[in-house]
Parts: sequence; structure tokens; C-alpha cells
Amino acid sequence: MSNNLTRSRNRAFAIAGLGIALIVAVFLSPFASQDPDGLDRVSQDLKFEDKAAEDAPASKLPFYSIFDEYALRGVPEGIATPIAGLVGTLATFGLAWGIGKIVIRRSDSSEDSDR
Repeated sequence: MSNNLTRSRNRAFAIAGLGIALIVAVFLSPFASQDPDGLDRVSQDLKFEDKAAEDAPASKLPFYSIFDEYALRGVPEGIATPIAGLVGTLATFGLAWGIGKIVIRRSDSSEDSDR
């Protein structure tokens, strides 16, 4: 009985966390600063921002044609950033959840073999 209660609480915690992350990603991301972030700012300050590789490695990534910086290509600017935040949050959650399932499955199987 205690195991079901723990599992139920964990599920509620994960859903609440995902909900909060989605609210932040969708509703607060449009208010993010337009100032350059860390590396962009350093490259501007040190005057090497124009020396980037013309055939950048990032342009070879599978999602390069879909995403442009922190927005979606071809989508009006007002909704491009929130949609990118939504997709990014769900992708990150999915990866973390999947890795968690693999790790838990391995630890359960190693405990079974110890018995």
C-alpha cells in the first residue's frame, strides 16, 4: 500500500513540475531579455562575433531547419518563442523521464540479482 502511495505522490510531483515548467516556458519566455547572452556578449565585447565559421557545425544538426536561436522558423515572432519553449520543455522532460526509467529498471534488476 505504501508503495502505491509513494508512486502516486511521485507522479503528482512530476506532473506539477512539468506543469510549472510549461507555464514558465510558454507564458514567460516572450518576456526574456533581448540582450545577447553569455557567449554572444563576450564575442561582441572582444570583437570576434563576425569571425564565426561560415559552415557552422550547428547548421548540420537535424533540427537546424526548424529552430532559429530560441524560436521556430517561419512562425510569427509573437508565438514562435512560446512554441519553441513548449517543444524544448517537453523534449527535455521526455529525455529525463526516459533516462530515469532506464536507470530505475537497471537498479531494480540489479537488486533482484543480489537476492
